[in-house]
Amino acid sequence: MVLEAFKAVREGTTLSLALPIQGATSGPGASRVPHLAGRPLPQHFMSMDGGDYAAGTGRIKGEMSVADDALIVSPHGTTTHIDALAHMWRNDVLFNGHSANRVRSYGATRCGIDKLGPLITRGVMLDVARHLEVPHLAASTRIDDQLLADTAESAGVEVRAGDVVLVRTGWAAVFAQDPEKYNDEQPGLCHSGGKWLVERDVVAIGSDNIAVGALDPGGVFHGSVDEDIHMLTLWEHGVSLIEMLWLEELSHTERVEFLFVAAPLAIVGGTASPINPVVVL
Repeated sequence: MVLEAFKAVREGTTLSLALPIQGATSGPGASRVPHLAGRPLPQHFMSMDGGDYAAGTGRIKGEMSVADDALIVSPHGTTTHIDALAHMWRNDVLFNGHSANRVRSYGATRCGIDKLGPLITRGVMLDVARHLEVPHLAASTRIDDQLLADTAESAGVEVRAGDVVLVRTGWAAVFAQDPEKYNDEQPGLCHSGGKWLVERDVVAIGSDNIAVGALDPGGVFHGSVDEDIHMLTLWEHGVSLIEMLWLEELSHTERVEFLFVAAPLAIVGGTASPINPVVVL
């Protein structure tokens, strides 16, 4: 599948799909970068900077200076990230029948993000907003199986086993206009749309909204537990979710097939990891 994915490369140009990680300590980042209300924003600290040398800190070998920083990031809801299979589960059982007791205070000893490894495969863009000829979907839009099938047909692309499928709603751009609206009801996949994708044996599903699945008014997950997108993908089928992508530039290229490359940090027992997904066009 990796070798097959390289056939999608035509130009050799690259494009990042990540939101910037901007620390709340370093300026008005919270007012510019989409994030979920109530989650701790990234914290960026400089433990050594130019001001230290100006204040008299000795330089290395008399003339060399070094800047040294520390970054604290909670990936869920604050930056572009990929969920581990241990992120959500049902009752007391993780994906594949593992006990939920495996998720401890120091991390998950089963289904952690360190078990995923890099994703290098064919990527497919299902640009639902472009298909419906709107800049972004209405908050009440639930992307079902028929809408996904129609989007794929109009784009002339077939979703295949092993693909990473990116679903564009356009919702990421709403944050700059109205953060309160962004954090309330959101468009996204409903159960039938998610089922349409997992039945095609995709390896991961990504979107430019908060949770890949739709959010109902008040920012709560759409549908019952049986209909929940996280349960369907992470818990039932072991399909990774990539959340809070930036897909606007990719949409402008009108490319629907490309090489997709992303790797989570090797956070032992992590429930997610920030990523910088890159497509090669």
